[in-house]
Amino acid sequence: MNRLELHVPTIEELDYRQKIMSDPETMSYNKGYDLGFEGYHSDTGCIDFPKSEWRDWYEYFVGCETERFYAYVRRKEDGAFIGEVNVHRGSDEDYDMGILIEAKYRGRGYSKEALKLLLKHAFEDMGVKNVHNVFEDERDAAMKVHRDCGFREVRRENGIIHLMITSDDYREI
Repeated sequence: MNRLELHVPTIEELDYRQKIMSDPETMSYNKGYDLGFEGYHSDTGCIDFPKSEWRDWYEYFVGCETERFYAYVRRKEDGAFIGEVNVHRGSDEDYDMGILIEAKYRGRGYSKEALKLLLKHAFEDMGVKNVHNVFEDERDAAMKVHRDCGFREVRRENGIIHLMITSDDYREI
């Protein structure tokens, strides 16, 4: 499978991020939690991303590869954006990551392919040693994708699972 590519968006293309952050179906995994920051809507899981915040957000996330990387997931056949991925320094050796596939594109194997592209970039281009992700343990599809990509469980507590993949684990898959 080689259907996808990572695309670092321009500031003008952040309208796609605004769209998916405000889509209740896409953000439903976030619904009902107390994330405790302004612009988060616990009733839908959506997060405000007004145009007035784009420049500051962009300057923080884009062009800072040793600390963080952000990209859209783009389908090669038609150039459609189908989601986003990111990796960012959490501690000295560990990087945290995120992946979000737009709801209408889920169930087509895109998550696994997108996660593999993110890991390739993190380990091969950025020289990251470890990538960590955390999510609720009832998210079976997310768990399967992460395990299929080489992540292993490092901790589980209060319904939250912590997963990790090292650069050595990555080289073995």
